[in-house]
Amino acid sequence: MEAYLGIDVGSVTTKVVLIDRHGTALWSSYKKTMGQPIKALQSAFSALRRGMGDIEIRGVGTTGSGRKLADYIVGADEVKNEITAHAVSAIHHIPNVRTIVEIGGQDSKLILIRNGVVVDFSMNTVCAAGTGSFLEHQAARLGIAIEELGNYALAASSPARIAGRCTVFAESDMIHKQQMGHNLEDIVAGLCDALVRNYLNNLSRGKEISDPVIFQGGVAANPGIKASFERELGKEFIVPHYYPIMGAIGAALLSRNTTQTRFRGWSLSEKQLSTSSFYCSDCPNACGVMQINDCDEVIARWGDTCGKWGRMSE
Repeated sequence: MEAYLGIDVGSVTTKVVLIDRHGTALWSSYKKTMGQPIKALQSAFSALRRGMGDIEIRGVGTTGSGRKLADYIVGADEVKNEITAHAVSAIHHIPNVRTIVEIGGQDSKLILIRNGVVVDFSMNTVCAAGTGSFLEHQAARLGIAIEELGNYALAASSPARIAGRCTVFAESDMIHKQQMGHNLEDIVAGLCDALVRNYLNNLSRGKEISDPVIFQGGVAANPGIKASFERELGKEFIVPHYYPIMGAIGAALLSRNTTQTRFRGWSLSEKQLSTSSFYCSDCPNACGVMQINDCDEVIARWGDTCGKWGRMSE
């Protein structure tokens, strides 16, 4: 079987997807990165081989904050930023999409598309309010399974007014509302409303959010956040079937034009890979250099401004 591999390595989750020439997803994996992206990738590759058997990989694309790391250890043909990958995937699934709202584990994105082209975007990578990791933390503090958080919000009768400027203010305000006697449903609904206001205030100022709007990323699984967006904007938010792995699908789609793949093969899952770092003292830049080790052999280095260490590892 011939297929294309897409990898999205984020700070919280690692997504791997296999697609055919037409862009149909054949297999996918969604795993917590747990601060160990190499182990997350190795685990996904092992599961892929067990689940799909013999596969001929014709192209590989990587995206996400760990896209360069994934490129060095897997051998990617396309290494693209998250904006490009998410846009390509959204357009593939809904060709007339005009707005993408993407909220992941640690960051949020707003992407505007007109006539199939990205015309503007914004990212929130400083404040974690509204991201998946913050919602998981609050769900655990409230004693609610993260999968049920949105249903609590939908059951609210009078959402509490929660400050959503940052995670610290939001959490302290939630505790205050609990102490005042607000019920759990109203507090959770207020949290969803606050996080939506935070997103819109930080990312959408001066930007026109036009229909159709696609909501993707892990937080799209929360119906409470979706309902808050729809109330605030008066627009329908479409959650695609593959909402948590859209970035990985986009990376795979981008690799379909590959003529000769750089894919290193399936031995990744069996290698003893590790990462290490050091600071170069050869000039005043004092660059921090990352390296990947296969047992005692350095197989890749990057991070230096001048390219000295990168050249040495080729």
